[in-house]
Amino acid sequence: MKNSNQKYYRSVFCLTVVLAGQTIRAQTNAPSPVTSTNVTQLGTVTVVGHLNQAREEIVPSLGSTKYEITAAQIQDIPQGADAPFSQILLTTPGMAEDSLGQVHLRGEHANIQYRIDDILLPEGITGFGSELDPHFVQSMSLLTGSLPAEYGYRTAGIVDIQTKAGFENAGQASVYGGSYDTVIPSFEYGGTQGKFNFFISGSYDHNDIGVENPTPSSVPIHDYTDQYRTFLYGSYIIDDSSRITMMGSADDSQYEIPIDPAQPLTLQGSGAAWPGVSTNLPATALNDNQHEQNYYGVLAYQKSAGNLNFQVAAYGRESGAHYVPDDVDATLDYNSGVATDEDRKLYSGGLQADASYTLGDKHTLRAGLMLLDESVSADTTTTVFQETSSGAAIGGPINVVQDNVTHAVFGGAYLQDEWKLLPQLTLNYGARFDVYSSTDDDENQISPRVNLIYQPLKTTSLHIGYSRYFTPPPLETVPSADIVAFNGTSGQEAITYGNTVKAERANYYDAGVTHEIVPGLTLGVDGYYKTAQNQLDDGFFGQSLILSSFNYAEGRVRGVEFTANYAYKGFSAYANVAYSVAQGRGANTAQFLWPDQTTVNYVNHNWIYLDHDQRITGSFGADYTWKETSRTATKVFVDGLYGSGLREDADLIPGTGDPVPNGSSVGDYYTIGIGVEQGIKWKGKEHLTLRLDVVNLTDNAYPLRTGSGVGVNAAQYGERR
Repeated sequence: MKNSNQKYYRSVFCLTVVLAGQTIRAQTNAPSPVTSTNVTQLGTVTVVGHLNQAREEIVPSLGSTKYEITAAQIQDIPQGADAPFSQILLTTPGMAEDSLGQVHLRGEHANIQYRIDDILLPEGITGFGSELDPHFVQSMSLLTGSLPAEYGYRTAGIVDIQTKAGFENAGQASVYGGSYDTVIPSFEYGGTQGKFNFFISGSYDHNDIGVENPTPSSVPIHDYTDQYRTFLYGSYIIDDSSRITMMGSADDSQYEIPIDPAQPLTLQGSGAAWPGVSTNLPATALNDNQHEQNYYGVLAYQKSAGNLNFQVAAYGRESGAHYVPDDVDATLDYNSGVATDEDRKLYSGGLQADASYTLGDKHTLRAGLMLLDESVSADTTTTVFQETSSGAAIGGPINVVQDNVTHAVFGGAYLQDEWKLLPQLTLNYGARFDVYSSTDDDENQISPRVNLIYQPLKTTSLHIGYSRYFTPPPLETVPSADIVAFNGTSGQEAITYGNTVKAERANYYDAGVTHEIVPGLTLGVDGYYKTAQNQLDDGFFGQSLILSSFNYAEGRVRGVEFTANYAYKGFSAYANVAYSVAQGRGANTAQFLWPDQTTVNYVNHNWIYLDHDQRITGSFGADYTWKETSRTATKVFVDGLYGSGLREDADLIPGTGDPVPNGSSVGDYYTIGIGVEQGIKWKGKEHLTLRLDVVNLTDNAYPLRTGSGVGVNAAQYGERR
């Protein structure tokens, strides 16, 4: 473990070197897939094989708003495939940056569903680790807006990753490193043996800024991380119309929790010591850590037989996060007499089946189901003090041990019809039925969906749609502790009651248009409006960096997104600007998470902005390739992000000394990244790549969080240069 006070040399850039024995190439002899008519593309997408095309026909994006990114485009952002997965998502419209690797799409806290090759990836314990490794991505799509009926469970957006496949027997290795002691070695290898295709990738990431710095300084204290990731893919072609696919992934990550050296002591009473605890310890004595592990496996069978296409997949997953305060005395001193060791594990298993059938020239029927069984064990040991009614500690610290197990089943089934009313006009309509049954709650809903897509010209498309959504709370974030056990201790909550967290029910409206102004230049605009009952939200409450869920009685979200894409010869560029407003009213569940009854009373009678609400979000990027010869190829690129700032508390509730929750924003910010890549070829193939990146070129120090706001437990600043 690195000494938190050790000084070290920091460079101001990152450098990567890639060595390839032979460039891995995807098969490109398949025809282009039939895609949604309102797709806004960030670039060309290569579809691998006829079966991949058929798979896309099973679960299309008709009516939704879709943005696409290829592996080549991932390389055109600073850090390329070595960037955290969240940084790649931030290049898409309406995606707001948050601390701890979180992203927020269209005013939603999370509620993003991840799929790999159109197969649902069950959620893991929510932390700040990013288990998805961009190295195995061939292309990825973000679907949002009014989703068709095949998409349930998590509905703010669908991130669908298409894996690399169809390789020559070849691979590549890379070493990337630079500022903050960053070292990221990685490798990829793929091949074909008869009817069997396989791919494997692995990476190790060590750096000294694993979690956002709680101060604006350029050198965080006690903040190293070690992250190991691997991904395996195998596909066996049974015949021209069917195949079996296997996928698996493993991720093991260790994080230190960074320290604010100016953090004040919170000793009991008027500066009095906690009985039996070392006092006046420096803040650097804090040595909290979090360990995250994630594993999943998928086995799928796909068949394409004439007008019928279907895929059946079984999946399993294990995920865990363990938060450990190494120095309990220091944690008690600096956290109001509470030190929590929390170990949470999630076990998931499920089945997914999707099918499409072409019925004549005008109708394509689609149907499917999903079943997901989950259980969570939450083992918590909390060190606290018994207290008198006046708040004075009685005796030395004691441990409150709570071991809880919760269980839930999620199920859904859908049926829909893609109806070609006219050659340029398509109506996609249907419905799904969802069920959520947990240890504490049982709910269900029928959700109609309808989308109309009109393409009057090859260069112009319009869409409008409505979707009814049913979003169950993530089981792993539903609070399960017995708050009564902390009565009469330093861990007692200000509010000692709380209703069961419920599923969110929402009406979602979306409309948009895209138009190619001139060859290579496409502009788009998309607007949306959502109303919700039991609006779900998440936050960090207490010490650990593990999220907890709660509901507002009502929610409303509205916004508009503008996109522009341009490509000409060796130059390409994109720009996105989004406006969003997200609000909630009524502290409806898990009220014990709120700071006090005064705040709850205010929220029960007033609309407040959600903590993840960011009014304006922007992203842009450009790249240019020049001097490409048979021996070399040179590329330069630039990208940037802008945010008007997430929420923080501000002002005061009239007649009280309490601030209005989420009443202000932390302030706007921007970052710019640049890079250059030099490829060296031999016999027409690229064998060596040298790359130089600079992240946050202007070295801006900006807060993502200031430590105040609903569900915000610490300040976090964006990464310096």
